[in-house]
Amino acid sequence: MKTYFLLKLFFSIHILNGMLDIFLFTLNTIMPVILLMVLGFFLKKINFLTAEFLKIGNKTVFFVLLPLLLFKNIADINDISQIRMDVIAYVLVIILVLLVIGFFMALTVNEPKQKGVIHQCIFRSNFALIGVPLAELMGGSNGVLMAAVISLFSIPIFNVLAVIVLSVYRDGKIQLNVKKILLDIIKNPLIIGVLSGLLVALVKMVLTKNGMPNPLAKIMFPYTIVSYLARAATPVSLIVLGGQFDFKRMAGYRKQLVLGVGGRNFMAPLIGVGGAVILTLSGHADFGPDVFAAIIALFGTPVAVASAIMAEAMDNDGQLAGQLVVWTTILSLITLFIIIFIVRALGLL
Repeated sequence: MKTYFLLKLFFSIHILNGMLDIFLFTLNTIMPVILLMVLGFFLKKINFLTAEFLKIGNKTVFFVLLPLLLFKNIADINDISQIRMDVIAYVLVIILVLLVIGFFMALTVNEPKQKGVIHQCIFRSNFALIGVPLAELMGGSNGVLMAAVISLFSIPIFNVLAVIVLSVYRDGKIQLNVKKILLDIIKNPLIIGVLSGLLVALVKMVLTKNGMPNPLAKIMFPYTIVSYLARAATPVSLIVLGGQFDFKRMAGYRKQLVLGVGGRNFMAPLIGVGGAVILTLSGHADFGPDVFAAIIALFGTPVAVASAIMAEAMDNDGQLAGQLVVWTTILSLITLFIIIFIVRALGLL
């Protein structure tokens, strides 16, 4: 009997320690994001940050810092020969499913400039700023490699789809101005950053494969400058976003926040991560810990910070987009904890 109670106590302590590790792991990932937004909000409250500064900060993040961050993430990939097409196919299917769901959810909103904001919130996650570091924490070097490979496909798709949905609703009805949408896509700095990074990565791989020297390895100062600016993207964008947050306007967005938060924090991970769990446990897919780290990072993270910046730049409801970023980020502290705990408990992470 004594041995039984000792074993029970041991397993109870082991489970509690496991839960604590998961909680601290998630807390350490999400809290810096939340606290940086709180800092921005506080600095705006004491008038340290002006409205003009925040406006310029928005443009700086959207046109300079985020594109360079995406450029660096893609350019740092040394080998894309191990791309798992089954994982890419799964990711693309789930994004398409979320896109369709988001379309119907957007139809329930009356204000045209809010429709595209709700729509992109459902399918677009904060994969670049939060997802990739989260994947590294969960899956180590293999997790971040899988996340980087997925980002080659997901980030351009997210941004192309965002440009489309933020363009088609603005005049009060759904309309496709193909020429304007294509122009917006070509001019989108985030897409330019991804494609430029892909070009550099491919050039490096071709040179390495043919035994030729990489000139970038000796001329390091451009890479150093890009690295400095890329590291500034996350804190600056979150501080600027926090400075734009207005609690007074939250009351007028209750329905929209419920739709966006429900779709982003609950529906997206339920479909994206849940589908991967079912496929793996049923033997229809072979997704290892590195894949689950990337999938959780892709579908479990809050809506992208760039979604608010892009919404403002494209004459949509930037205030609503900003509030959705804030609330999906805050609630992701809870939802990510639940997701990671369940996936780890199933032995998949």
